[in-house]
Amino acid sequence: MPQSRSGLTSEVRQNGFAMPASPVNHPVFARLWVLMSRHEPNEIRSHRDELLAGLSGRVIEVGAGAGSNFAHYPATVEDVVAVEPEPYLLGQARAAAARAHVPIEVVDGVADELPADDASFDAAVASLVLCTVPDQGRALAELHRVLRPGGELRFYEHVRSDRPGLAFTQRAVDKMFWPRAFGGCHTARDTPGAIAAAGFELEQLRRMWVNPVPVVASHAIGRARRR
Repeated sequence: MPQSRSGLTSEVRQNGFAMPASPVNHPVFARLWVLMSRHEPNEIRSHRDELLAGLSGRVIEVGAGAGSNFAHYPATVEDVVAVEPEPYLLGQARAAAARAHVPIEVVDGVADELPADDASFDAAVASLVLCTVPDQGRALAELHRVLRPGGELRFYEHVRSDRPGLAFTQRAVDKMFWPRAFGGCHTARDTPGAIAAAGFELEQLRRMWVNPVPVVASHAIGRARRR
C-alpha cells in the first residue's frame, strides 16, 4: 500500500494532509487539559523525560493531546507521527510540533484504528491516553500491529490502585460520572495487565503516586516489548 514519509497509508490522506478520522469532540475538557498542561508540575515533566529517554528511530505517539511530550523527545529519534482525534487538541499539538527539535507530524486519528501500516515503527508511546480509549484491548492490538517485531512500547498512565478501598472508589466513580465528565477517562483500568495480555512483554514497570486527586493518583511508567 502506498505510504507517505511518515508511513501513513494513502487511503487516509489527500494532498498530503490527514483526513478527518474521528468523531471525538470534548471542547470543554480539551481546553481544561491545555490549561493544566501549561502549568504542569516539574515532577510530571521529569516523568516525561524518563518515559522518552533513549528512544531512537521512528516513533508513533497515540493520544498526543496538546503535544506535552514533544519537547522531551531525544535527538536520537528520527521522526514522530503523533495521533490525536480531538479537534482543539489537534490544533494545539500541531503548534507544539512546529516548535519541537525533532520532526513531528501530527495527524487526526484514533488509537483503535491507527492510520499506519503494519510493522512501520520502531517504538510507540502512550502517555495518559489508555485510560480514555473506548476499547483498551483493541487500541493495544493496534499498537502491537504498527510496531516492528521487537519494537518497544513506552507507557505512562494513571492506573487502578493496588489499595483495595481506593480501587473500589475508582470503579464506583467510573460507573457514576468520571468518564462523561473527563473526556472518556477511566480511573480503574489495569493498564499494565492489559499491555501484557495484548502480546507485549513487560520489561520495566514502576508504580508511583502522582496526582493529589486520589482516584487518579496511582500511576505506572514502563517499557514493554512486542513479541
